[in-house]
Amino acid sequence: MKSRLAILLWSPGPEAGDLCAAPFYYAAAAGAMDVEVEVHFAGRSVLLLVEGAAESLPSAPGSELSVLHFMREARRFGARFLACSQALDARAVDRARLIAEVDGVAGATVFAARALDPDWATLVF
Repeated sequence: MKSRLAILLWSPGPEAGDLCAAPFYYAAAAGAMDVEVEVHFAGRSVLLLVEGAAESLPSAPGSELSVLHFMREARRFGARFLACSQALDARAVDRARLIAEVDGVAGATVFAARALDPDWATLVF
């Protein structure tokens, strides 16, 4: 069994809260299994990292749990959050406005290296 998991969050953004919670649920589950987990935010998903965005986003219609709740659960189980530098720049995101849970910035090359490394499994959302 592989001991590392890289998740690419590319498709869902703040306009689709019901699509945003699942990647963090998988990240938390893998972390609970003592798997090293990285969540790579690319495309419009970097907008979830802006203060207030995930906090005010319901994880499902009628749910009281926000997307930030699921993000924090993933972090509680050790997931690292990495924002794509190009996606941040393309959307003019001020890095000073990113939530505290962001561990750093990593571009496409880092995720591609994970996908090519036999020690890493990958999921794409």
